[in-house]
Amino acid sequence: MNVVTHLEVCIDNIESLHYAIAGGATRIELCSSLALGGLTPSYGFMQQAAKLSTIPVYAMIRPRQGDFFYCEEEIEMMRWDIEAAHQSGLDGVVLGVLTQEGGIHMPFATALCEFAQELGLGITFHRAFDQCRNAQLALEEVISLGCERILTSGLAPSAPAGQKVLKSLVEQAQGRIAIMAGAGVNASNVRALVEDTQVPEIHLSGKTTRPSKMNFVAEQSKMGATDVDDFLIPITSTQAITDVVAALK
Repeated sequence: MNVVTHLEVCIDNIESLHYAIAGGATRIELCSSLALGGLTPSYGFMQQAAKLSTIPVYAMIRPRQGDFFYCEEEIEMMRWDIEAAHQSGLDGVVLGVLTQEGGIHMPFATALCEFAQELGLGITFHRAFDQCRNAQLALEEVISLGCERILTSGLAPSAPAGQKVLKSLVEQAQGRIAIMAGAGVNASNVRALVEDTQVPEIHLSGKTTRPSKMNFVAEQSKMGATDVDDFLIPITSTQAITDVVAALK
């Protein structure tokens, strides 16, 4: 399908970089903690991804889990992380900042976007957009920031559930910014999603897991939440990405 120009895969470990590229990803969103929706990757991860990747890599700039209303100290952290992405040789950053009332925080967003643009980085405005009160107004504001694209589920729990809004966003954008559909996208729904909405970009994780390669498994000790298996490693499934690519042909 000619309408889709990019297939972005989000990853949170270096192993998955190779699987995503092998599957046919055309861009990487680099994160830590995808289970939390994706947080800022480490400087070492940024460096290694820049060194190894054969496709563009954008770093998530999100200093903590939770909402997208940030204090000035957090905004300063985000500036440092944007600089780290640039120093690592990455292609862009992924960010989003909101007001307490559910609007785009234009002073903070402008400062961050101008800083990134001065460093020559591309910018994706992430799914903070899906927590906005007024999507139509927010779209115009993100366009004015000079972002290349918006990652959105159409304000719904998943992109397939948000198809009506995604379609209206594509129509409103009129090519001024790319609408990238993400959340719950897979090989079984991607073709209908694209045909209905005409979104030019698709975002997914294609997540699976693999067992630990440890020979000794200390099951009694937990590194974090008790319901998380520390000996089950989340990774990108090359097949899941390949299947989406095939579904779009």
